[in-house]
Amino acid sequence: MIARAAVSAIAALWLIGCSPQSTASFPNVAAPASATTIAPLPPTPEPPVPPPLASSPPVAASSGITCAGIAAQGGVLVCRTTPGAPIHVDGVARGAADRDGYFVVGVDRDAEGPVRITSSVGSMLSEATINVAKRAFSVQRVDGLPPQTVTPTAPAVLAKIAEDRKLKDRGFSSRADANGFLQGFMWPVSGRMSGPWGNQRVLNGEPRAPHFGIDIAAPTGTAVVAPAGGVIALAEPDLHFEGGFILIDHGQGLLTMYLHLSRLDVAEGEVVTQGQRIGAVGASGRTTGPHLCWRMKWRDRNIDPSLALYALNGARETLGVGASIPTGAAPVGFTPWTPSP
Repeated sequence: MIARAAVSAIAALWLIGCSPQSTASFPNVAAPASATTIAPLPPTPEPPVPPPLASSPPVAASSGITCAGIAAQGGVLVCRTTPGAPIHVDGVARGAADRDGYFVVGVDRDAEGPVRITSSVGSMLSEATINVAKRAFSVQRVDGLPPQTVTPTAPAVLAKIAEDRKLKDRGFSSRADANGFLQGFMWPVSGRMSGPWGNQRVLNGEPRAPHFGIDIAAPTGTAVVAPAGGVIALAEPDLHFEGGFILIDHGQGLLTMYLHLSRLDVAEGEVVTQGQRIGAVGASGRTTGPHLCWRMKWRDRNIDPSLALYALNGARETLGVGASIPTGAAPVGFTPWTPSP
């Protein structure tokens, strides 16, 4: 017996992206020759939180699956089905729903076509098909960077990068028994938007992979807090590209990363709570000035953390988990995203 529901993408709300190693937020802007000094920021008022998801119908509903969130490239969905049911997303096994039936699904930046979710209990199979809204991403060109910054060739540096990759791969494989994704997310730091998420990067004229972070510029030492509860899957003070690096596992394969930190206040394996200080803004690793690069992954998919913040809060209300939480002040210059008409 199969229950099916094909639904359109929700009217998604806000978004912004980020860029990791440059404070430039527009194409064709050269990186500064030396590290940027950023003056302390004045307090910023709490921005109005858009209401969209709390009063919206679920993104998808079938006789066995209900989902809510933002169905757009880089977005996140929270779904509910039979507790403990095995979950497949786009034909790939993705674990199981938790003891209350909740699970989370990420939509990759480059997602093409709808997301197909199935859950099964015995001979009962439920399926939801969710259309994904496409987004337009800018191209960011940064010229004048030292060649070894763009394409390292020194053997010692290449060896360091390879060792760092092993550490990160171990962190990315973390699958904690946690449900921080149900708490709603808050901004991890106050500051100024200095780069968009998902933009195609061209460094010294060479096309590179898109940047999968959101940059928030702030003075060195500014506190960085956990946006939701989870387990520290990795805490490394000196990675080649990322510098001081923390990875939090929020459960169900939803991971957040914090780059270029000047200090780490947590250790691998530590359980952290929402709002707990985990480190401080810095300019470590490959960067041109003090800022936090905030990244998010769902398993092997790259997610926009600023979009996910609103998606997770809205889904929390829509699915009846609880009221939306205060998100904290959005970065100065935060730019809303809305789907094309």
